[in-house]
Amino acid sequence: MDIDKNELDGRYLRAKKRVEKLRKYYSHLTIYIVVNSLLSIYKIVKDINRGNSFEEAIFEGNNFSLWFWWGIFIVFHTYNIFSENLLFMNKDWEDKKIKEYMNEK
Repeated sequence: MDIDKNELDGRYLRAKKRVEKLRKYYSHLTIYIVVNSLLSIYKIVKDINRGNSFEEAIFEGNNFSLWFWWGIFIVFHTYNIFSENLLFMNKDWEDKKIKEYMNEK
């Protein structure tokens, strides 16, 4: 069984593209965590310096709103990257369910 060079090149290019998408995703996730952590710390310290207690500063809704809104984009990005591996979204699952329903009486 000889593998065609064009098929091997195509598989390599698909794998390379997948790795590049993963690298971009992990970079996005890292930036999300670092930037939001720094901004949250800054806002909490600023609130404490204004006279708020630590608890008031921590639970101030505005301090974490960026986590929420940017997090929505992270969820979409995660779905885009990993959707083909999700339990109910892949072709193998669909084929298995079709066979299961065909075998019912």
